[in-house]
Amino acid sequence: MISVNKYRNLTWIDVESPTADETAHLVEEYGIPALASRELLTKTFRSKVDLYHNLIYIILHFPKLHAKDTKSVEQEIDFLLGKDFLITVHYEKIDALAHCAQTFESHTIIDKGSMGDHAGFLFFHLIKELYKASMHELEEINRLLRVIEKNIFDGSEGKMVEAISTTNRKLLDFKQALRFHGDVLASFELAGKQFYGESFSYYLSAISGEYNKVRNVLDGHKEILWDLRDTNDSLLSWKTNQTMKQLTILTFIMLPLTLITGIFGMNSDIIYINNTGDFFIVLGAMGCLAIFMFLYFKSKKWF
Repeated sequence: MISVNKYRNLTWIDVESPTADETAHLVEEYGIPALASRELLTKTFRSKVDLYHNLIYIILHFPKLHAKDTKSVEQEIDFLLGKDFLITVHYEKIDALAHCAQTFESHTIIDKGSMGDHAGFLFFHLIKELYKASMHELEEINRLLRVIEKNIFDGSEGKMVEAISTTNRKLLDFKQALRFHGDVLASFELAGKQFYGESFSYYLSAISGEYNKVRNVLDGHKEILWDLRDTNDSLLSWKTNQTMKQLTILTFIMLPLTLITGIFGMNSDIIYINNTGDFFIVLGAMGCLAIFMFLYFKSKKWF
């Protein structure tokens, strides 16, 4: 499906899940090289920048985290930047691009006087919107981190083990999706200066700056999650040690009582209990011994 947006001399063509006929139409109308046109038909697992005589071809992958499950997918977007046109190709609906289309149609960006005279400026606004969407995804992860922190210190360390693992997986998938952006944007800076001129260099640096913002927030979330995991592990270890200590003390208390019970339970003519009074005497002695050991451990502050 092809959507065309125009303003003055600029044209933005947004293509979702292109067919062979649609790709052929784009090749004929905008002079897309044959090598690039073949890559438009299917998803590409690698990000890259190619500079041709009449356009720049960029492939980037953006993360998309689903709120209702733990999976994260990469959304691929192919950008073909000409002098007065920009083609975006993707293989599923992308909300950030849909929002950009609305602002482009309503001239929201243009009315602010921020649109330049070539397609590089349009790409600048699109990439800012895409990174803004990534920041929103990271804000959701930040909310999860706050929930995890609260639950850890509210005594729910055991339940947080799975939550920490799930959040860590989301961050890993997020990082995986953005792993090539730094290199690709660095290459695009060189290609963009050559294609659009030195006057566009500020915007090229600003694009890298938008990516660095996302990367810094992502790294910050990773560090916070590691700290929360260490804290959670420490609290779990402390609780486990406390439980083991109490069980050990209980074992020490019960050991002499078990020994006494075993001795008086032997089938022997030497050790025996003749009547009920003898039984309660032995039972009382065992109770006094248990109380003595309990008070001894208590005085040592072992529990």
